[in-house]
Amino acid sequence: MSAIAWELGVSFEFLRAWVRREEVDPGLQEGLSTPDRENRILREEREILKKAAAFFAKETDRNR
Repeated sequence: MSAIAWELGVSFEFLRAWVRREEVDPGLQEGLSTPDRENRILREEREILKKAAAFFAKETDRNR
């Protein structure tokens, strides 16, 4: 796999991760599929934004 990564001009880790995703998404190996992983990231980002909005709302009220 190292030789193939070198020929393609990508890192070994990038190629390894890509191959793993291609095995997980159709269910050939266990793990989070691409849509599941994206949904988890979006939920985490939404929670961060909620906390940031609450923080800035509190700061705005305090400055009035």
